[in-house]
Amino acid sequence: MPSSLHNVDYQIFRSLLVQARVASGLTQMQIAEKLGKPQSYISKYERGERRLDFPEFIELADILEIDVAGFVSDYRAALAPIKTHKARRIKGTSKNT
Repeated sequence: MPSSLHNVDYQIFRSLLVQARVASGLTQMQIAEKLGKPQSYISKYERGERRLDFPEFIELADILEIDVAGFVSDYRAALAPIKTHKARRIKGTSKNT
């Protein structure tokens, strides 16, 4: 089983965060300065080397001016095809048992 840092759900989350940062026009260094963190902090969560917890996500969302509800909606929409595929695969597997 893949670690929670490398599962598809978290990869999508990270990808959406990177897209939001790029869309904001801010660099990793600028975000890090606003958070009072080293640039490596941003790089590590963007590359999947560290997880963001919810309070960190909210702080980042404020800096990026992300609408959290909209972000969650986009995340769920990106997950939908994956969840459907998983459900079909599980359903197909159960028929063979």
